[in-house]
Amino acid sequence: MKIALLQTALSWENPKENRIHLEEKIHSIPEAVDLIVLPEMFTSGFTMHPQNCADTMQGATILWLQSLAKEKDSAITGSLIIEENGNYYNRLVFVFPNGEIQHYDKRHLFTLAGEDKIYTAGTKKLIVEYKGFKICPLICYDLRFPVFARNVEDYDVLIYVANWPKPRVNAWDILLKARAVENMSYVFGINRVGLDSNNHEYVGHSQAIDFLGNYILEPQETEDIFIVTLDKNAMLETRKKLNFLNDKDHFEIF
Repeated sequence: MKIALLQTALSWENPKENRIHLEEKIHSIPEAVDLIVLPEMFTSGFTMHPQNCADTMQGATILWLQSLAKEKDSAITGSLIIEENGNYYNRLVFVFPNGEIQHYDKRHLFTLAGEDKIYTAGTKKLIVEYKGFKICPLICYDLRFPVFARNVEDYDVLIYVANWPKPRVNAWDILLKARAVENMSYVFGINRVGLDSNNHEYVGHSQAIDFLGNYILEPQETEDIFIVTLDKNAMLETRKKLNFLNDKDHFEIF
């Protein structure tokens, strides 16, 4: 599987401008890929004012994603603000090339910024099956909670989309590696760059790590598109040889 990571700046609370900018980026991907990954809240930046930029599952951004996925013959994923049944969600959507959509609502809301007071938390983990890979997509603050990410589903790829600021980027780097090692899974972290309107600085550090904790793509700080190719057989052979996942604890999350 070939995956394109879009590390980019975002326009504050401006879905239309972000769609235009991201579409230019997507059209500039230099080769065919199977999956395109966008950052957290890619239409707005990490805002606590969802009323200014929320969409719906039938709205302009979803239709735009479906059109782009079909045009590029590639799945696209990332999170955006969705309003549904009177609630706001930080929702990751996984849009297949045929227009089908699966979604995951962020479970661990970022209390330091008051996200838990504005958005409704999700409860269910999502495992996407796509092109022979099982993919677990999660969002930003979820990274700090390894129990929820534990690989009890035998997934192959763990993806974190984020708006993770510069002062805590060292934790981002450490925790992404930890998730790869403990779950014997490929791990991708996709972060934004630039300043937001709250004067928070983001330095990216989008990266890809293999199932033994080795970098496939080292942390990047420039606005750019990074393409990574995965080898599922190498991962499966290593898992079979080491058998670490066979000894995992069994538990339930309520």
